[in-house]
Amino acid sequence: MTVLLVAGTTETATIDGISAAGASPDLMAQTPAADAELVAYGRPVFAPFVPVSPDGCPTPALVTRAVRELVGFDVVTLDAGLAARTAAPAVRLGSEPGRDVRDPEPVANAAALFDAAAEYARGHPDESLVVGETIPGGTTTALGVLRALGEQYGVSSSLPTNPIALKRDVVADALDASGLEPGALSGDPVAAVRRMGDPTLATIAGLVEGALDAGKRVTVAGGTQMLAAATLVRHRGIDDPFTLATTSFVAADDGVDVRAAADDLGVDLRVTDPGFEHTDHAATEHYLAGVAKEGAGMGGALALADDAGVSMAAVRDRLVERYDELVGDERGDADGA
Repeated sequence: MTVLLVAGTTETATIDGISAAGASPDLMAQTPAADAELVAYGRPVFAPFVPVSPDGCPTPALVTRAVRELVGFDVVTLDAGLAARTAAPAVRLGSEPGRDVRDPEPVANAAALFDAAAEYARGHPDESLVVGETIPGGTTTALGVLRALGEQYGVSSSLPTNPIALKRDVVADALDASGLEPGALSGDPVAAVRRMGDPTLATIAGLVEGALDAGKRVTVAGGTQMLAAATLVRHRGIDDPFTLATTSFVAADDGVDVRAAADDLGVDLRVTDPGFEHTDHAATEHYLAGVAKEGAGMGGALALADDAGVSMAAVRDRLVERYDELVGDERGDADGA
């Protein structure tokens, strides 16, 4: 079993109020590279910090890493346009970070990313793949792609209060900049990403198509960005079954009915509850308040833990250990400054 972590960046994340995937917009560009290092090594290497939200919520990559230490799955990072270097072992599929979704062509290399990812997945030796993602601002670009395809699914947020009005305004501006009406790119998913998306979406959709073409079992691990990726796959005319593994936090989000969307797309949905309410700790309390919710393959990792017979209590304990080791002292110093 291998987890493929698709890591990329989009300038969309620098729009004020869009994302909580980093303590500030300037630091968000570092988040995907840092997430990849955390999942690979359990600590930052080149990255200067452990990604946290402005109020201290740890990146979901810490949860994925906690599960990896307990379960032992392999992980490969797929660089789909990182803006910062990463020390994680990575397959470089694209060197260009995504531009602002309001740019007429934010992912100029979408077709090349899609083809390279499909080729990689077809040739991967494992028969079962789990695909995660890390990209700040990704729910806004996901919304842009959905609207370009003519789909009305909603998107969640890494913030407690989803800034959906802001996201809709940004997407409306992006459609105008690209000279598109909603639904104009229905049936043309590569163009939808090229003109309204981000590099991770092209990569994820390519991985799913390539893996399914090779007869592999595929799980996309994430939230509403993975719903957008699944929509891209369906707009390619691919009807093969695959699974979406997500967290209870995404499933409970009022901004999108993930169960109805998965059913509509013909995707098997798997929701795992990590039981964070049973641990009174900063590593878990922010998730209960609606921060982060998902990312860096967290939902897929939790499902792997469940399949391996690893208790959620063990996952929580390991997460707290990692948080205290990597974040606790640093946050304590900052709070006391």
